[in-house]
Amino acid sequence: MTVHNLYLFDRNGVCLHYSEWHRKKQAGISKEEEFKLMYGMLFSIRSFVSKMSPLDMKDGFLAFQTSRYKLHYYETPTGIKVVMNTDLGVGPIRDVLHHIYSALYVELVVKNPLCPLGQTVQSELFRSRLDTYIRSLPFFSARAG
Repeated sequence: MTVHNLYLFDRNGVCLHYSEWHRKKQAGISKEEEFKLMYGMLFSIRSFVSKMSPLDMKDGFLAFQTSRYKLHYYETPTGIKVVMNTDLGVGPIRDVLHHIYSALYVELVVKNPLCPLGQTVQSELFRSRLDTYIRSLPFFSARAG
């Protein structure tokens, strides 16, 4: 099992942070274009799921999978979106995504007066702690890739 990459978006679709670990194939487009496509896809899926679901969507859209990877999604009440792509063997990771938001992003970026909100995260401490946390996850494989 492994982690491919992680995106953090604000409520307006600005990619605040992007990291990758075991991504085997690049998109073939610029990162900015990739971020726009990812955010647009998330917006569309969220809208589709909320309109088509036969049940009350208390938690909304949590994940989807293809034949090659699984996309995990967590949205905060403030509109921050945490997106992680993993391989298919990884189960629900809502608690992991919540931890990334609350213990890392909020504590190291939002509460840091030197980090302007709504812009790409420049904090090296945030990047390094995020990388350490991801690598410590039981489903992160150092041999993948």
